[in-house]
Amino acid sequence: MKKIIVGAVLVSGLAFGQTKKVLASNVNWWGYKLAKTEASQHTGTVGVKSGNVILKGNNVVGGTFVLDMNSINATDLTGEYRTKLNNHLKNGDFFETNKYPTAVYRITSVRKIAGNKYQVNGNLTAKNKTNPVSFPAVITVNNGVVRLVSDKFSFDRQKFDIAYKSTMKDVVVKDDVDMKVDITAK
Repeated sequence: MKKIIVGAVLVSGLAFGQTKKVLASNVNWWGYKLAKTEASQHTGTVGVKSGNVILKGNNVVGGTFVLDMNSINATDLTGEYRTKLNNHLKNGDFFETNKYPTAVYRITSVRKIAGNKYQVNGNLTAKNKTNPVSFPAVITVNNGVVRLVSDKFSFDRQKFDIAYKSTMKDVVVKDDVDMKVDITAK
């Protein structure tokens, strides 16, 4: 009887996949003013509050990453200017972190491109708005450790109602936000 139960547990694990918990992360962002150039940008980080990656065999088939929007931090500025920009990003002009403290990315599918390069498809939910966001990434699985490192990719902040609350101001701030994600799960 015990052999049957152990066998059933093993088979169900293979059928449904293994869940690996995110242990380390580095999420970088780039926001642009008039033009999408280095001279006209702000850069920063945002923390991953929690997350997991789902494996079936050695293939990533799903996962969820919860971003802590209260941790958004500009890295291109210091002192008073950094504090002002961080507070501005958290207020009603952009992320409204008092109402929407997290954003969630859910992997819906992963397609192999070549070698360790994959196309990761998923849905990003920010400010209660969900839209598809896809990106290329290098994914490796070694000794039960999953590493996902994306290329720099873009999404349109307007689709998530992340908008400077004045029409004229949105003309000055580009709609594209770039991100790069580096996740390790075990």
